[in-house]
Amino acid sequence: MFRRLPTLDRYLLHQMLPPFFVALGTMMVALLLERLLVLFNHLASSGSSLGTLLTLLADLMPHYMGLAVPAALCIGVFITIHRMSEHNELDALRAGHVSLLRVTLPFAAFGVVLGLLSVMLYGYLQPLARYNYRQGFYLARHTGWAPHLQSGMMAVTSRTSVLTADEVGPGGSDLKRVFIREIKNGELHITTAPRGLLTISEQKRATELDLWDGYTMMAKHPDVPGTPVTMTHFDHITRIIERGPTSYSYRHRGRDERELTLLELVSALNAAKDIKGADGDNITLTTLRAEFNFRLARAFIIPFLPLLTVALAVGQKRRRALGQQVALAVVLVGFNELQLFGNGLAQDGNLPVWLALWVPDGLFAAGCVGVLLWKAETFSRGGRRKATPGPAKALPAGGAQP
Repeated sequence: MFRRLPTLDRYLLHQMLPPFFVALGTMMVALLLERLLVLFNHLASSGSSLGTLLTLLADLMPHYMGLAVPAALCIGVFITIHRMSEHNELDALRAGHVSLLRVTLPFAAFGVVLGLLSVMLYGYLQPLARYNYRQGFYLARHTGWAPHLQSGMMAVTSRTSVLTADEVGPGGSDLKRVFIREIKNGELHITTAPRGLLTISEQKRATELDLWDGYTMMAKHPDVPGTPVTMTHFDHITRIIERGPTSYSYRHRGRDERELTLLELVSALNAAKDIKGADGDNITLTTLRAEFNFRLARAFIIPFLPLLTVALAVGQKRRRALGQQVALAVVLVGFNELQLFGNGLAQDGNLPVWLALWVPDGLFAAGCVGVLLWKAETFSRGGRRKATPGPAKALPAGGAQP
């Protein structure tokens, strides 16, 4: 399909895609690194493993992808057009009677594709990933048992079990001279071992304690004097320390309007009744309607971003593009904040949805088209050579030219 495009379109997209993907990857890494430090501090205290951390970061990717895609699109288009302007490629196209609108066409088409994909991103991937992130983070914080001991510290691993070790390695998992006291069904179990190792099992959602060359003593009636004690030697055993109650679960998805997919929002709006929220308050129809339109409005504006970017990227020769870059960044950030502000006003019922969301979107889209048309007219006039009258030359005698 890519080969069927005209040569100019293939060339422009080939120049734009590498900086687009580089910018997208760079922004995703930068955004995830900031959240990585926060997650690491929270999860380290609960003893969660690296797998849990990576899973939570994967759940955050759709959210940050929604922020990075529009910015990466603008960066890719801006770099491509500015580089072509610096290398006089735009002048060659203008000499060949190729307008700036024709140059913008493949970028706008790529923006339409990203806009359609953003409907899937905002409407389906982000709600599901947001709930998975909240659920995973909640369970990691509340059902985790930190497998990090200190020498001589008594760790209560459950209501009926106590663990301690005389020496603990720097990592908090290598144990020496381990002592475990546990009561099961009224029976006292005491386990000792010269060496132990604490590890986390994500499959069993539990902490595993491996012991070597130890003894297990059991007394059926520890409160009765003279109760016989049974002692058993083992070479290696693995004890499972539950990380939390097995019945512990997170709330159901859909208690927050941002966790609902587009189809679920449509169903709730068609039902014409409020939804019970996570905090006990109902999610009103006004909030649901604003959330539905907010997602569509964000996807609607993406195809118009290349138009504004091309208009700002075409500048004068031998001049730095810092001013245009700053202007583009200010416009993008400012309009994103305006959308968020309008969404808040619509959810609170202070403004109708069409006025809070769609009027700013329409004005922004019209502004992008108007700026591009003005720039295209200026670009076209720059290619027309005006005939300038020169000084009159005196003819020789006889009126004939030499």
